[in-house]
Amino acid sequence: MKKFAVIGLGSFGSNLVKTLAKKNVEIIAIDIDETKVNEIKDVATQPVTMDATSKENLTSIGITDVDCVIVSAGPSLEPSIMIVYILKELGVKKIIAKALTEDHEKILLLVGANEVYYPERDIAKKIGTQLSFKNLLDYLPIESGFVIQEIAPPDSFVGKSLGEINLRKKYNVTVIAIKSIIPESSTMNPGADFLIKESDIMLVFGSDVDIEKLHKKLN
Repeated sequence: MKKFAVIGLGSFGSNLVKTLAKKNVEIIAIDIDETKVNEIKDVATQPVTMDATSKENLTSIGITDVDCVIVSAGPSLEPSIMIVYILKELGVKKIIAKALTEDHEKILLLVGANEVYYPERDIAKKIGTQLSFKNLLDYLPIESGFVIQEIAPPDSFVGKSLGEINLRKKYNVTVIAIKSIIPESSTMNPGADFLIKESDIMLVFGSDVDIEKLHKKLN
């Protein structure tokens, strides 16, 4: 069974603990505020009230044995920076941190975080992208400027084969899967002869620039 630790039980951290609790994993939930710890004690495997900026405290609960530590300490920047630095020094396998600003994000990466999320920016970007392109259903950003998106096929695609619409040649965008709603099924790496239906959802992969060109054409 996988084991996670969540440090900082504000709104983000406590909701993360509740979500992980549904996934059949072990969770150490840590905060310096006993009230916050008590609020999630029924869902966390190991609720802990302590100062996570102490190397001795983190060592005492076996933090190096977890598969991943998520740091969401706030509202000031310093605690999360110090915690990430200590976790890295202790040799924790994977460290994910929540940033409060873009500069904070850069510092967290410098001191040892493997991944950093800046929710205010990331969610705003996602909502803005979805509002900008009417065919976009969902998307997953990938490092180095690439994304995977779910798009509803426009009328001009319906009834045509993937070979006919030829997104790879025209836009340098690859259709990696088709999710069919009626009947419900999924086709990975569909062939050129796959016919697009109105009820299909296309999973496409490409660079930010190429995907945006595709959406502008569709719109």
